Amino acid sequence: MGSWSVSSHTFTTPVRQAAMETKSSSCGGGGGIRLRLVVLHLLLLAPGSAMAFNYADALAKSIIFFEGQRSGKLPPGNRMPWRADSGLTDGAQYNVDLVGGYYDAGDNVKFGLPMAFSTTMLAWSVLDFGKFMGAELPNARAAVRWGADYLLKAATATPGALYVQVADPNQDHRCWERPEDMDTPRSVYRVTADKPGSDVAGETAAALAASSMVFRRADPAYSARLLHAATQVFDFADRHRGSYSDSLASSVCPFYCSYSGYHDELLWGASWLHRASRNASFMSYVEANGMQLGAGDDDYSFSWDDKRVGTKVLLAKGFLRNRLHGLELYKAHSDSYICSLVPGTASFQSRYTPGGLLYREGESNMQYVTTATFLMLAYAKYLRSSGATASCGGGGARGEVSAAELVAVAKRQVDYILGKNPAGMSYMVGFGCRYPRRAHHRGASMPSVRDHPGRISCDAGFGYLHSSEPNPNVLVGAVVGGPDSCDAFADDRGNFAQSEPATYINAPLVGALAYFAGTTK
Repeated sequence: MGSWSVSSHTFTTPVRQAAMETKSSSCGGGGGIRLRLVVLHLLLLAPGSAMAFNYADALAKSIIFFEGQRSGKLPPGNRMPWRADSGLTDGAQYNVDLVGGYYDAGDNVKFGLPMAFSTTMLAWSVLDFGKFMGAELPNARAAVRWGADYLLKAATATPGALYVQVADPNQDHRCWERPEDMDTPRSVYRVTADKPGSDVAGETAAALAASSMVFRRADPAYSARLLHAATQVFDFADRHRGSYSDSLASSVCPFYCSYSGYHDELLWGASWLHRASRNASFMSYVEANGMQLGAGDDDYSFSWDDKRVGTKVLLAKGFLRNRLHGLELYKAHSDSYICSLVPGTASFQSRYTPGGLLYREGESNMQYVTTATFLMLAYAKYLRSSGATASCGGGGARGEVSAAELVAVAKRQVDYILGKNPAGMSYMVGFGCRYPRRAHHRGASMPSVRDHPGRISCDAGFGYLHSSEPNPNVLVGAVVGGPDSCDAFADDRGNFAQSEPATYINAPLVGALAYFAGTTK
């Protein structure tokens, strides 16, 4: 990850939306807002053109990316051949084993909050869309397990503590080094009763609970261990409330501050524990604490930081499929969010680029694209299974959205990522003929240890960062931050907002690609 922070806690009002759309209209050199909305509506909901993509190939590559992000002792079958072992002593100076896990993006830090979210989303992808993965299902499960193994260590190494980060990000970002060479401090950070972190602990509980479901049949003993640890971590998060941003300060901020606070992760964690355990006490927790923890808020983003709308979609499934008492609210709020994404509805208030990509101000826009796309497909699945639609309110616009319409909008987002966009570029590295060649990623941008066994020092590495040459190693499957609000993209390693990949961009996309790989002829 570059030296940047992303706030997913940005809310969109109708007035602000009109201002954004007016600003966006300048990309095309004029034209009114109403005309843009009509064109966008047709673009997003029209049947697909002749351009077709190999979604199965994209799915396979999206999972391979996680093998390029692995830390620790790599297995013999690792499919990113230019990577090698790294971080083999992580935690040793503190007498704990914290080897393994994922580097979040283009640096060499193991940040617990985005890693746990990525693991949760990989698990959710397998749970909801695993039946479409075919031969890639074992690889997807392996990606989940690599994250879950590490989180299990972090949660159980020391009673009363959760390890949430390895490496000092401030020191790491002063160097440009391959993970195999890194010699910056591998400091260890944890949350405890005295220095709480309900946000990162709640997300870790969600990740462990979701992962336990992935392995319930394939490895029941492992699944039970994950679920037990999830329960313990959630109890810790709820009992000792507080934000890890306050407890760990500059060690996690501005890199992955918990801007949304910790209430959303408590509700998210409890929801996943209910789904995984079917223990009624977790549903009782949701019903008793939901309003206090943000259930009554309408919100319009889903990310490693803000889990509210993801929680609502997850809980809405319980209402739609099982008519669970007390969950009607979550269906209503899920409808509000879903309708906000669909042009032409009474509730529409999202922003799209002229080429049709969902867009939010800030850095790494593609993270919001992939999470929204995943939720549209998951919600479409839940609606279809119960014969329901999303209710979008009254007024002169359409008052409801069908599952098929959500799938159509989601498909446009996936197709844009894969190359159906004004630039004719795939934003997935290694997919198609034209894709980013200069991803902001230390390991990919420098000669591999296989080709250059000698160490490349901290300062010497910056020559590769600032080089205009393409990366010598292909980070297969990595989806970068993506184009700006006018569909313009700079294939520039120094422009981390557009060129840096991240695990939390790819993880939701795995599920979306699986769906289209299994349902598109």
